[in-house]
Amino acid sequence: MMWITLLVLTLCVPLSSGIGCENILSACQNSGVPNWIRCYEDKVTTCLPRGRSFPPGFSRQTVNSSEEAKVNKGKYSVHIPSSALRMSRGSASEKEVTVVATVINSTLFKQAPPRQRRKKVMTYQGTALGGFVLFVKAGSQPVKNLSQPVRLIFQRENKEETGTCVFWQESENQTGAGYWSTDGCHTDLSRDQFNCSCNHLSFFAVLVNPDITLDETQEDNLSRITYFGSGLSAFFSFVSLFIYARLHRRRPEKAIGIHVQLTLALFCLHLGFLLCSFLVQQLDKVDNSWVCRGLGLFLHWSLLATCTWLALEGFHLYLLLVRVFNLYVRKYLLKLSLVGWGLPTLLVIVCGSLGVYGKYVLKMQNSSNHTSTSEICWMSSDFPHRNYISYITVAYLFLVVLCNSCMLTLVVFKLKRIRVGTGGYESSSDWKKVKKEKWPSLWKNCITVLGLSCVLGLPWALASTAYISLPGIYIFTVFNSLQGWFMFMWSVALSCKAQSESNSEVRTASSQKMMTTSFNN
Repeated sequence: MMWITLLVLTLCVPLSSGIGCENILSACQNSGVPNWIRCYEDKVTTCLPRGRSFPPGFSRQTVNSSEEAKVNKGKYSVHIPSSALRMSRGSASEKEVTVVATVINSTLFKQAPPRQRRKKVMTYQGTALGGFVLFVKAGSQPVKNLSQPVRLIFQRENKEETGTCVFWQESENQTGAGYWSTDGCHTDLSRDQFNCSCNHLSFFAVLVNPDITLDETQEDNLSRITYFGSGLSAFFSFVSLFIYARLHRRRPEKAIGIHVQLTLALFCLHLGFLLCSFLVQQLDKVDNSWVCRGLGLFLHWSLLATCTWLALEGFHLYLLLVRVFNLYVRKYLLKLSLVGWGLPTLLVIVCGSLGVYGKYVLKMQNSSNHTSTSEICWMSSDFPHRNYISYITVAYLFLVVLCNSCMLTLVVFKLKRIRVGTGGYESSSDWKKVKKEKWPSLWKNCITVLGLSCVLGLPWALASTAYISLPGIYIFTVFNSLQGWFMFMWSVALSCKAQSESNSEVRTASSQKMMTTSFNN
């Protein structure tokens, strides 16, 4: 009887003293410890399975530190290199380490802004893929700064358009709160998977359609860049009108007339943006809602006019390069002007009659979870179908940029064909002349393509980078706030080109074709 009692005590004492793996999370949260994450990290390697199986999504195995560890649980899989396993060992003599991978509900992670530092910290907000966070741990020592990254694969759902691999960075106050960060992690997107490569082990997640948060300093910097750049663009666009007018008197060509119309539309766009941004603050003091509606109509009209003239620039380029070089269209500029100015006017009249325009209030939330508002005279926030009008405007701009990108590709092929056509030579002197002019001609072609990309509005395509990272936001803001300056540089380049050609009678075939792209009827 005594031996039976000892056997029962031997079997029961370990079971009662350990914590089941399915109960670790609740035990750490109810233990009174402020940082439940540290508690979970300590107990997850020693918890007891229920019977012979672990909870769903939980994996714990002992692996050889000289081999790669693999964990596959259906909705996620983990590949840990041997270098990470060796780093996790308590001592160099240990040949085996314990690897744990488990999932936790993402709602348990409470976000808090990081402390202010000299180096700005990028934080992310969004919905975790599948609503879970993947915790991966190996051995007893921290694993970080790996030369060979840990690979994590998350199964992608069809409804998720984009995603970013992040890890949980605890705040310095050790309360369990923290923020999502991408430091040391890289994201690769495939058709049905999110592939994450990280140089450390931690709590991982994929934030689908993530929102990039900015602190107050970054918001102020972007606002200064936008207003300063728009002011410069308005000024240089105004100056460019005089340069084009002077150039048109010397060389009355249709392409110059189109450049004038586009520059005028850009001038109206940047001037309208500045007026709508600054006057809305003055209109708050006086009840002049009709003024804000008029400014919003003007801003929308100038944006549509700019898009339309960008499309007409691409259309004119198409006629020059693809159709015929000497195509005659009766009252060509008049017909283009009816489209370039008439179509936007018709659209804004329809929108104005529907009550689309008014004061738009944009609510912004920074990394400190502080909500601020920004107002502008644009499409009224109270208009119920404002989003539909905005989507149509953005789709129109996207279509114009897409078509103009195709036109620019045709220009590149044409210039390449011209360079190939000048490759023939009859004597050694001809060969030396062609070789000498090769690099200057290539440089001129590159400048032409770069200038045409600005004239065709391709910097608008940088809007896609604004949804990816903070540098993308800055790049898009800088390039699109300086469109007027780019048009000014293009007008100066064309003016200098015309001046040099009027003083020289000898032209290469490449330069003639390039000027045909910009000047000929």
